[in-house]
Order: sequence, then C-alpha cells, then structure tokens
Amino acid sequence: MTSLDPRSAPPVQGHEGQPGRRGAGAVVRDYVSLTKPRIIELLLVTTFPVMFLAQRGVPPVWLIVATLVGGTLAAASANTLNCVLDRDIDAQMHRTANRPLVTGTIPVRNAVVFGGVLGVASVLWLGLVVNWFSAWLALGAILLYVVFYTMVLKRRTSQNIVWGGVAGCMPVLIGWSAVSNSLSWSAVILFLVVFFWTPPHYWPLSMRFREDYANAGVPMLPVVAEDTAVGRQVVIYAWATVLASLVLVPVAPMGWVYAVVAVVSGALFVVESHRLHIRARAGVTGKSLGAMRLFHYSISYLTLLFLGVAVDPLLHYPLPL
Repeated sequence: MTSLDPRSAPPVQGHEGQPGRRGAGAVVRDYVSLTKPRIIELLLVTTFPVMFLAQRGVPPVWLIVATLVGGTLAAASANTLNCVLDRDIDAQMHRTANRPLVTGTIPVRNAVVFGGVLGVASVLWLGLVVNWFSAWLALGAILLYVVFYTMVLKRRTSQNIVWGGVAGCMPVLIGWSAVSNSLSWSAVILFLVVFFWTPPHYWPLSMRFREDYANAGVPMLPVVAEDTAVGRQVVIYAWATVLASLVLVPVAPMGWVYAVVAVVSGALFVVESHRLHIRARAGVTGKSLGAMRLFHYSISYLTLLFLGVAVDPLLHYPLPL
C-alpha cells in the first residue's frame, strides 16, 4: 500500500521534473490535472439535477452554484489524494504514466497539502454556505474514496469498484440534502442507480486496459476473470441500474418526461451490455469486443437519465398511476 508520507515517493523523475524552469500556466495545469476534471464533471452531472427534483422546481441559483463549488472542491480533494496514493500504480500504466506525481513535476508533499486544503475548504464551504448535513456527506465521500476504496479495496479485491463506487454515489445525496437539509427515499433510489451503474461503466474500461491493470498488480475483475464472466456481471448490473431507475417513477413520483427517458435510454444501455456479453461468449477480443463503446454510452446514459430527473419537475406530465 502506498503511503501518504512524502518521503516515500517513488524515485521517478521526468524530463520536466524541474519546476523552476516551467511557466506558471504549466504548473497550474499540472495541479488541475491532479483533480481529474473529467471525473468531476461526471459527478456534478448527478448533483444538480437532483436539486431540481428535491425542490420540485428550480432551486435558488446561489444554492446551485454554492453546492457545485463545494462538490467540486470535495471531488478535487479526493482525486488528488488518490493520485498521491496510486502514484506507484500510475507509473506502471501507459495511460497514467505522464501524471505529474509520476514524472516528478509536482512534489508529493505539495500534492498532499493541496489535496488536504481542498478537502478542508469543501467541508467549510458547504457547512457555512449550504448546510452542515451536506458538508458531512462531502467529508464522508472523501474518506470513502481515499480510505475505503483507494487504501483498502483497490489492491485487495476484484470487487473494488463495486463497493468503492459508493463514494461516487454521494453527490446524489449531497445535492438532495443541499435543498432539503435531509434525505428521502427518492434520494436513496438515485443513490442506488449510480451504485448499480458504476460496474457496467468501469469494467468495460478495465477490459480495454486489462494489461495495464495486470502490470500494476491491481486485481480488477477483468484481470482475474474471463471476459464471459465479466460480461455476465455487466449485464446483471445494467439490468439492476435500469430497474432501480424505474422504481423512482412511483416513489418520487415522476411523470412522462422522466419515464420515457428512463425506458428508452435504459433499454439501449441493457442492449449494449448484452452485445458485449454476446461478443465475449463468441471469443471476440481486443477492440472488436466493443468494451469502450459500452463505456462511452454508459456516460451518455447517466447524463440523459439525470437530465430527465431535472426536467421532469419543470415539465411535469403525471402518469396515470
């Protein structure tokens, strides 16, 4: 397990590992890259739509902005500390070998301080500007990702992304609590949607980069299991995701807008999952397996579904339930 102790940094230095010769813009870009902005974008996609459902309309603009700022800071903190802990793994993987902590362009000590400051700032911001319930949920999300997933699960079990994915579900609860200062069954159902969605989203990516994970010694399911077994699990979780999304219809309750989006986009998600499984059973490997096709569609699916969550309360056409 990698330590947060800066003295334990791996002796890896890139040709850019001389901060004094680099411009301020390059340094800023490196620090921003530690926060993994693309992951933050996906997390925020599940935050603000939930606020519209909790409000049953448009929440105050200042509250939306404040919640997104706090959520961004929390996710940035977790991702930065994840980079610190996983720098030895990143050095072994082609797609992460150029991260700043691997090349040495950012000292480990600086990254630890940066991640810690972001975490403290996120909790204080949410607590003082939004509410303390949301702040503690954000702190819980950071600890779940950094400790539970990165330090405990990732290197020990092939089910790491299943249970570690709980951290990625927390923005749903943060968005809901920001509006209501409480939680509800609707928030719990949307939490489960993201929970079930995470494996069929991440396992296809792991299938594509199986050799990277194997070389780094990370026991992702596609590393330790056959493609057919992985495909079967992907199908099961895809079905669970769609069924959970439909449970929201009577519980929230949701109208025609959300119901149509959930059924159509969910059907495509399930079909793509079955296609992956079918190709795996046929012995197809490599790019022809189409794992990245499912990975990219899973992002579109979640975006469309949560867009439906936001729009439905605004254009609510009740279902005859």
